[in-house]
Amino acid sequence: VQLVESGGGLVQAGGSLRLSCAASGSTYQINSVRWYRQTPGSQRDLVATITSGGSTNYPDSVKGRFTISRDNAWNNAWNTVYLQMDSVKPEDTAVYYCAADVQVSIEGKIEVWGQGTLVTVSS
Repeated sequence: VQLVESGGGLVQAGGSLRLSCAASGSTYQINSVRWYRQTPGSQRDLVATITSGGSTNYPDSVKGRFTISRDNAWNNAWNTVYLQMDSVKPEDTAVYYCAADVQVSIEGKIEVWGQGTLVTVSS
């Protein structure tokens, strides 16, 4: 499985931006996908999760402003995962990463990461 993020850029506070995480390879093995963000000198913080069943979860810092969703391929394999960011704030400025939990065997899971995309929110 490979993940490629896109959609980052410069946006004004109060505006919107949509990030994409394109999955390729054996995407039917993906159990869940998460979006994280990271600023220099800080740890990566979780901002959204979506499971294979479509359940979503958000931390309080982005709840009501960010929405995670997915496009499925014709065989229900994972295609693209989106992060819709609305009412953005300067503190949303960060590099955003998507990560997937991949079931590689009955008992084996690995975590696959994308390369990240930079979001800058101007005040």
